[in-house]
Parts: sequence; C-alpha cells; structure tokens
Amino acid sequence: MRSSVCAPPSLLFLLLFFIFFLGRQHHIAARLSWLRLLMSFCLWTDALKVMASHQHFHPHSIKIPGDITLGGLFPIHARGPHGLPCGELKKEKGIHRMEAMLYALDQINSDPELLPNITLGARILDTCSRDTYALEQSLTFVQALIQKDTSDIRCSNGEPPVIRKPERVVAVVGASASSVSIMVANILRLFEIPQVSYASTAPELSDNNRYDFFSRVVPPDSYQAQAMLDIVKALGWNYVSTLASEGNYGESGVDAFMQISREAGGVCIAQSVKIPREPTDGEFDKIIKRLMETSNARGVIIFANEDDIKQVLEAARRANLTGHFLFVGSDSWGAKSSPIMELEDVAEGAVTILPKRASIDGQERIGLDSSYEQEGKVQFVIDAVYAVAYALHSMQQNLCSAASGVCSNMDPVEGRALLDYIRAVNFNGSAGTSVLFNENGDAPGRYDIFQFQMTNHSHPGYHVIGQWTNNLRLNLEEMQWSGGDKSLPDSICSFPCKPGERKKMVKGVPCCWHCELCDGYQYQLDEFTCEICPSDMRPVPNRTACRPTPIIKLEWNSPWALVPAALSMLGILATSTVVITFIRFNDTPIVRAAGRELSYVLLTGIFLIYLITFLMIAEPGVVVCAFRRLLLGLGMAITYSAMLTKTNRIYRIFEQGKRSVTPPKFISPTSQLLITFILISVQVFGVFVWFAVVPPHTIVDYDELRPPNPDLARGILKCDMSDLSLICCLSYSIVLMVTCTVYAVKSRKVPETFNEAKPIGFTMYTTCIVWLAFVPIFFGTAQSTEKMFIQTATLTVSMTLSASVSLGMLYIPKVYVILFHPEQNIPKRKRSFKGVVQAAHLSHKSFKEKQNGKTNFEPE
Repeated sequence: MRSSVCAPPSLLFLLLFFIFFLGRQHHIAARLSWLRLLMSFCLWTDALKVMASHQHFHPHSIKIPGDITLGGLFPIHARGPHGLPCGELKKEKGIHRMEAMLYALDQINSDPELLPNITLGARILDTCSRDTYALEQSLTFVQALIQKDTSDIRCSNGEPPVIRKPERVVAVVGASASSVSIMVANILRLFEIPQVSYASTAPELSDNNRYDFFSRVVPPDSYQAQAMLDIVKALGWNYVSTLASEGNYGESGVDAFMQISREAGGVCIAQSVKIPREPTDGEFDKIIKRLMETSNARGVIIFANEDDIKQVLEAARRANLTGHFLFVGSDSWGAKSSPIMELEDVAEGAVTILPKRASIDGQERIGLDSSYEQEGKVQFVIDAVYAVAYALHSMQQNLCSAASGVCSNMDPVEGRALLDYIRAVNFNGSAGTSVLFNENGDAPGRYDIFQFQMTNHSHPGYHVIGQWTNNLRLNLEEMQWSGGDKSLPDSICSFPCKPGERKKMVKGVPCCWHCELCDGYQYQLDEFTCEICPSDMRPVPNRTACRPTPIIKLEWNSPWALVPAALSMLGILATSTVVITFIRFNDTPIVRAAGRELSYVLLTGIFLIYLITFLMIAEPGVVVCAFRRLLLGLGMAITYSAMLTKTNRIYRIFEQGKRSVTPPKFISPTSQLLITFILISVQVFGVFVWFAVVPPHTIVDYDELRPPNPDLARGILKCDMSDLSLICCLSYSIVLMVTCTVYAVKSRKVPETFNEAKPIGFTMYTTCIVWLAFVPIFFGTAQSTEKMFIQTATLTVSMTLSASVSLGMLYIPKVYVILFHPEQNIPKRKRSFKGVVQAAHLSHKSFKEKQNGKTNFEPE
C-alpha cells in the first residue's frame, strides 16, 4: 500500500468523516482512493516529530509512489487571515478536485491499455489559494533537478550521509487560480516541466513565449469574455459595468471583455471597478455606491472569486437594491451554491457561464443523505490527468518500441519532448467531448450558460439556458428575472429615440446620447441627422420621411370667392342695363349730353373691371393667366382714360372760355376717342411687352403658405404674378386715376351747364379713398396664412367698388331719368313752358357774359 507524509488534523478529520459515509457507497475505485488518502495521514504524528530535521517534509502535501510521478496543485485551504498562509478548508474547489486526480490515477493505473506496466504516482500540494505560498510549495517539484554538492558533508562517525533522492516530477496538474498558475509557471518553465491546468483561464497564460510549458484543458477567458459579450448583446444591453477581483484572473478577464467589446462595438463600459485583494470594512458598500453612479448600467460583468461575489451580493442587499443589478458571472461563479447561499433573492436572474461539463459517474454523491453535489471542475481535473497520461503513453510507444514499462530512453522523461506529446493529444474526455490543445496550449471554448432562477419553477436553482461554442445559442424564452418577470430588463445608457428624433451623442461615450426632435420642416434622415424637406414637401407626422405638400387654389365655393363674385355679377347686370338703356335711347338728349362715344368706351372699361373678378377666381392656367395680365389693368385703363379725356376736355373748354370765344382744339367726339385710345394703347403695349419677355404660365408657390406648423403648409397654384408685378400692372391705371382726379379738382367750379364735371369729381374722390384703403389691407396681410385668399378678395372687391362708384355716379342717375322721368329727356323745342323760361334765362345770362367778354358753351 502507498504511504504518505501527511496533512493537518482538520483535513484528517474531514477525510475520516467521508470514509464513514463511504461504506454506503458502492464504487470500489472511489473507496480505494479514500483508503489510500486515509493511509497518507497515518504517519502524521511521526512526521511532526521529525519535521524540524527532515529536509523533504512539506506540510499540506500527499505523496503516492509510482514509476512516473505527476505533480498536483489544489487549493485545499482558503487564503489565511491576518498573515497566516492558510485558512479554512475548501470542500468544493479543494477536496473535490484533489479526489478527482486520485480517482483519475486509479483509473489509469487499472487500465491495461493505457500505460501498461507503468504506474503513475503523484505528489499533491496545497496552494492555500495564495500565489506566493504556492510558489514555495512548488519548489518540491524541482528539487530532483537541482544538483547538490554533498562532498563536504559527513556524519558524526565520518561516513558520508545517506540522502534520499527526491522523486522526479515529470508534469504538474494545476493550478486552480490563474494567479497561482502564473507564479508556478514561471519556475516550472526554467526546469522544463510541463504544466496542465484544469481551471486557470486568464488570457495572459495564452502567451506561448512567456508560458511555453503551460497548457490547460479549460478554455481561456478570452473565449469566456467573448461568450459573455455575446450574452450581453443577445439581451439587448449596451451599457454595463465590470467588477473584478484584484489578481490575474479577475483583472485579465475584465481586460479581455473590455478589449473585445471595444473591437466589436455596440457595448460601452459604464464603470470598471476592482475589488482589492485585502478589502477593508465598508469596501463593498463603496463599490455598490459607485456602481449606482451609473444606475442605468444594471448589467454587471463580474470576474471575481467566491468570497468577493458573496460580499457584493450582501452589500447590494444592505443598499436595498435587490433585483436592481443584473449579474453576468464568469466561471468562477459558475453554478456554485456557496456564493449565493442565503442571498438567493439578490442573485435571482444572474446569468453565469461555465465550461461545458458532465457529471462523472465514478464521482457521484457521497452518501444518499448527503447534500454534496459534484464540483464543476472535477471533469477538467480528470481530463488534465488523462492528457498527461496519453502523452506519456505516446512517448512510451515511440521511444521504447516493443519494450514494456519505462525504458532507458524515458529515464528521465525529457520535459520538452513530453510537452510536444501533450500538445498533440486528442481524445474523448470524461464528459464525452474531445480534449485537445491549440498552438498556445489552450482548449477550445465550449460553455454552458446558466441562469439562477427562484420563482415559478419546480426546481429553484441554476438552469441551463444556452450554450456557446464559437457562437451563442441562448433560449430567451426560458429566462426569468427578479420576481419571475419574463420580460427582458434594460441595461442601456440611453433609451432609443422616438421616430423623428435624432441622436446627439455624448462626447466620449458612444452608447450614450440625447434625443433631439427634428422640428419645423425637418425630417429624420438617419439616426444622427435631421434634414430639411425639399421646398415642395413637408415631413410626415412622425418626421421619418417627407410627403408632398398639398396644392390648393381659390375655390368657387369659398366665401373669399362667393362675395366678390356676387358683387361682380350685380355690377355686370347693372352695367349691361346701362348699356342697353343707352343703346335704346341713343339719340335722346341725356345720352347725347353724356357723350355717347366716350360713355360706351367708359362702360366697356367698367364691364371689364367686373369681369376680371371671375378671372382672378378661376383655376390658374396659361389662358387664364394671359387674360389676367391683359384685363387686370386694361379695364381700369379704359375707364380712367375715358374719364381723363372727359375732365381734360371740360377743363380746356372752361379755361379757353376765359380767354377767347374760340373753342379749344380736339374737343370733337372723334378727337376724344382718339385721345382715349392712345392712352389705352400704352397699357396694352406694356402688357404685350410683358408677354414677350415672360410668357404667361402657372407656378406652385410653396413659400407663401409655409407656417411654423408644417401640417398647415400648402402649395398655392397661381399665375406667375408677384405682388410687385401686380402693382406694376395697375400702376398706369393709378397714374390715370390720379391725373383724372387732379383735373376733376381743377374743374370743380365749372358752371352747372357742364353737368359731367361734378359727378366725375365725386367719382374720382371716392375711387381714391377706395384704393387708399386697398393698399394697407393688401400688403398688411402678407404674413397671413390666408394671404392669397384675402389679397384676391381685397383686390377684386376694390376694383368692383371703384367700377360701381363710376357706374353709380355717372350713369345710374341718367338711366333713372331716362326710364322713370322721360318728360325730362326731350329736345328743347318740345320742352314745357317752364323749360322754355329756363332756357330763356340761360340765354340772357349767356348774353350778359358775352358782353363782359366771356364766352360760354353748353355741352352737347
């Protein structure tokens, strides 16, 4: 039976406790392993007596003899408090993993096909979860390779001393923590001793130049970090914090996660917090407070040891933040119950990752009544031992040919050659998955994704919700969060902007932004840009695109059209009545006295003024626009040209009569018509020049009705007549109007016999008042949303009023006399006695005025 130099009483007591329950266990190999372990403690008392003098004694170690010895490093104890190297016993990470190595050695040594006639032994050391202590312990592995000069050493009787040669360790299985593996790897590589870890995942160990003798059967944290990043993205998070225990494992894991997230983009780190190796009182409360500085970052990526994880959860509970933080834990959390014990409500919903594993049948629960379940890295411990065994088997087959056992070519085992054989292994591991290494000694990344669930589940605890093998497969439907909530929680810096809002990025934080509304006539071009819609378009209600602006025109059923049209229709009827009456009584004294030729010209102008209202309301087109240009100023030009000719004739006759009895020139009807047509031709010529320079056409004016609210924007279909061109078109008529008014003022003292002078004067005074009121109304509505309607109505009504004033003052009284007092519309010879007397009086007055040197002429 194998012997051992033993460990402290606490470990011995635990082993005896396990042996007690082993009697109920039916697996022989496991029972034999525990029996061997028990015998390794039987010499504990004797070892204590010689501890001071025995140079090969190392506390917390197990030795199993064999033809070839493997080293083993396990955290049997936790880190000691207050400067002590070792603390309390670690049942899961320590005892369970160590037993897995003993179990694997038993399996290999009992396998006739693997390493036949070769027994594997072991030297297993306790690292006490401390890298410096582990380094001291691991010096045991290199003692056999150190040449010692004993020529000067003699016993008391003069004989040379008998020094027991330490066993030669060909490879080391371990360590667990990355910080310990890094420390040990630095010394093992100096002596070319291969190292195969079952739990160290720090990305730093993938550096084949610095850690060329290091290999591992677990994937590095770079794979784990990628898997965790994929989980974060699958959950729709883009703003998370990181939390790491000080040391290689935690810091390297977080560094890998941050680097991968930067390269991939889409995820920002809100806080990156480090847990000190020796945390002070209140340290974890400060950590929680710091994490809450970015409270939107609910997701916390945690690379920490079990003790730190537990204290983080406790601090979150003390801060009354149960359910706030959404933890994504690395394999150091995995599916362990110890970090969350009595903190299940705080840990609920935590997503954890663990290299893909399987329960090993030979390592099942100890005792039917025991609550113990197999630790997660047991599988990898066994795989690590088998990886070395298969490498030794291949080396033995190649170096020893047909010889069995360890041949001279393998004595001693050359470390560099064994490393090459280790890197070349490829076999099905204890979980049924292949065990192999890449050029850096890393195993492929295969992970199970767990979530800790407590609510609405028949079996509360960790549940597999997905896998990761180079890509993520996550079952979101099976996930549930604090309180059993099935909806995915948020961990984002800024919520998505609403449609029609652009992102204004926060400088230096690509995942944070402010949402700004695309206002006015802007629409959302992309998530960062607002653009103004083209002039003929306006944004849709949600401002994600542009839509055509509706095109409007003045409709006949609009009040702005009905009132002017009704007035113009009445004017046309009145004008037609006057014309018909004048034609019917063309040779009567009143019609002749009114100046028949110019009256018909003037009535034509008045008729055109009324007619222009319908052209201004009609739907714009090329023909309509052409007639608008022509008739807008022509009607007024005809009207006021005729009036100007009349007033000028009266004024010249009156002024000439003051000087001589000779009548002035150009007062005949033909001359009057010629003068009138010359004045009208100026307007017509200007219009035709306008036609030649700018042919009439329609436009859609999108600027006129473009209020701040784009929903009210309209395009107006109109003729190409701006306000300026409209005023220019009317300007000549206004000049005629003003000139006519001046002559009317000068002719205000004309004798009563010149019965046309005063009505023309009243007409021009009233017309001037109408057009003076038109100007402020027309231009004062330029900013109104109904500018086009108001201006069109104002213009047409003003023109209708001016035409009506002319018609009413000059012709309605005459028509009234003609129709209702025909006795007054007869030649002088047929007049009544009273009329004769009046004519005689006028003749006498005329004679007296003639004697005074004055000549008076009666109108026609």
